Amino acid sequence: MLRVGLTGGIGSGKSAVAARLAERGAVLIDADAVAREVVAPGTDGLAEIVAAFSDTVLDADGALDRAALGALVFADQTARRRLESITHPRVRARTAELTAAAAPDAIVVNDVPLLVEVGLAPTYHLVIVVQTAVPTRLERLARDRGMSRAEAERRMAAQADDVRRRAVADVVLTNDGSLADLHDAVDALWVRRLLPYEDNLRERRVVPPGRIDRAGADATWPEQYARLAARIRHALGSDALRIDHIGSTAVPGLAAQDVIDVQVAVSSLADADGALADRLASAGFPRVPGQWWDDPRPAGSARWQKRLHGSADPARPVRLHVRVADSPGWRYALMMRDHLRADPDQRSAYLLLKRDLADAAPEVGESGTASDPWFDEEYLRAEQWAEQTGWRP
Repeated sequence: MLRVGLTGGIGSGKSAVAARLAERGAVLIDADAVAREVVAPGTDGLAEIVAAFSDTVLDADGALDRAALGALVFADQTARRRLESITHPRVRARTAELTAAAAPDAIVVNDVPLLVEVGLAPTYHLVIVVQTAVPTRLERLARDRGMSRAEAERRMAAQADDVRRRAVADVVLTNDGSLADLHDAVDALWVRRLLPYEDNLRERRVVPPGRIDRAGADATWPEQYARLAARIRHALGSDALRIDHIGSTAVPGLAAQDVIDVQVAVSSLADADGALADRLASAGFPRVPGQWWDDPRPAGSARWQKRLHGSADPARPVRLHVRVADSPGWRYALMMRDHLRADPDQRSAYLLLKRDLADAAPEVGESGTASDPWFDEEYLRAEQWAEQTGWRP
């Protein structure tokens, strides 16, 4: 099933987005509600909190007095970590139970205020961040919650800022307008991205790259790669010996087809099959059907075998190349990237080549460029550069 993380700062309107997604059919799991559930009266969680902090954290009815507990742990890092060691495993376990209970074709949205702070972003297929200007948030908190400006600012300061949230966001929903505007944005996201993403994920269907885009380089490609790599690393663990951003989108300033190329190094191609392929597919990167290889450099030697995966996300095409660590194909991908980064003349020559080939066969895009003789020449130039500079992958 598709797992979506939803977060946003206090007063951003995250709850309104969560409610709209639930109206559209999402299974909503509220992290705050789960956190209250696992420490409700009679639970092991509450008993362990009392054992750790005494019964002064209970109110007159025997329930958790959150204000009293907060006063104990807010300025005491050791106490806060002790509390987290009690609550976080229980919240994770209960969240897993609720997720497992959802239908196989569900879109499960986890509403997590501290998603960024606790490093949960890589565990989701997609992260949505609700962003609102600070003055608007302050106004809403005063109007809707009766919160003083000082208290509101203190709460905001205790959370991640907008820059950190945007770094993990696959989708940023700006909520500076009306509720109707926000609903329109959520509805478009649901129809155009979440529904097809869920269908592709369940069917293990890869989103094909579109035609080559020569409008210019996208400065956010490295950030997008970082989010993808974090998900891949979470899915594969130590089975991924190394993960790298390769290809044209890894070369700053180089206009390219809007497809992120990722290289995953493994011990052997046998390791790339079976469980590893399943884990990638479950994380949103299904295998591309067929047999795949790279043209050898220089030409004439045996093909360089690899496994190829793509993306199930309709808004983020990916080519994920699984190659054996230290193999010729693995080394070549890294060397060419680094040579183009270092040599502006060859970077310009490569861009002209891509444009000429795309004009000749626009339906093929960049997938048809690797057989051009220019690449054999570039291989020799890159090898000479590597020797002169002492480059190592």
